[in-house]
Amino acid sequence: MSFRPEPSHRHGTIDQTAVVLVNLGTPDAPTASSVRRYLKQFLSDPRVVEISRLLWWFVLNWIIVPFRSGKSAKKYAMIWSRDGSPLRVNTQAQAQQLRGHLAQRGHQQLQVAFAMRYGQPSLPSVLDRLKQEGCDRILVLPAYPQYSGATTGSIYDAVFEHYKHVRNVPELRLVKHYHDHDGYLDALAASVETHWEANGRPDQLVMSFHGMPKRTLLLGDPYHCECHKTARLLAAKLHLSPEQYVLTFQSRFGKAEWLQPYTSATLNALALGGTKRVDVICPGFTSDCLETLEEIAIEGKQIFLSQGGEQFNYIACLNSDPAWIAALAEIAEQHMIGWPTMLPVSEREGQKRAAEAARAVALRLGAVD
Repeated sequence: MSFRPEPSHRHGTIDQTAVVLVNLGTPDAPTASSVRRYLKQFLSDPRVVEISRLLWWFVLNWIIVPFRSGKSAKKYAMIWSRDGSPLRVNTQAQAQQLRGHLAQRGHQQLQVAFAMRYGQPSLPSVLDRLKQEGCDRILVLPAYPQYSGATTGSIYDAVFEHYKHVRNVPELRLVKHYHDHDGYLDALAASVETHWEANGRPDQLVMSFHGMPKRTLLLGDPYHCECHKTARLLAAKLHLSPEQYVLTFQSRFGKAEWLQPYTSATLNALALGGTKRVDVICPGFTSDCLETLEEIAIEGKQIFLSQGGEQFNYIACLNSDPAWIAALAEIAEQHMIGWPTMLPVSEREGQKRAAEAARAVALRLGAVD
């Protein structure tokens, strides 16, 4: 086995700690060639598609990638922002704000980076960079509140595969899930309540989670159960009765049976049944992306309105909501217990006094409000 080159071990140096926020990934551009590369990497993961490798190689390379890349590129173009992919923009902003929030809570000997399981910045490249910078304690924080083997499990695979080729492996901690974390649920509830204060309440709240093949549930994956727990706890915080909300699963792919009820079929049935207004939230996504901005906010809206529905509202993901960043910081803190991420008290007090003195001078000079 060959090992990656790494910096020489230096005695007496202070090891650093890093949090790596990992999301699914995104193409580099809304073009067919970029989407083709992304889809090939994503759909080649045996965690994502669990069928015969030889059969799937043929289907992926001769059917899926050639015919789907162009269609997907057009969809990405519809939601692409001036700064790039919404998923990448949002995840990067979350990491930056998480770093600032943790620093405010005293964790000043800490780095926060973001990475993608597929696409750029790749998880291996980020882990390599952190090692070069002296990080010997790594907390891997998936952007998925609910655990699934196809998402969080795949991140674990990538981490372990990377460190198989590293001689001096850092201390590792991995977050599995936070589907029932109070801070996460409170942030979700607050986002819904804020929307309702401005727009009134719907006839029905639809909680749409990303779908998975039904066989994953039968084989022991806890994702289905964790989605239901999130929905139940969120409904309780919003004081909703079972008749006032529905849990659904979106993004079905292929002809096999997936977790039900399907989001598109539910929106269709609600409209045909006389429901005038629905609000849709996607609690399983912490950053807006193609599946929320195009599949739900555009396609889902079209389905509902075309069948007689009158009003469709999509409630945005948590993205950089301060309440969510605070919750993310709590989750990270809980998993870093015992790691030396804070400056000694004397240094923290010295920095605090210096900052207060600098602000006092700035106030006298009129430089700040």
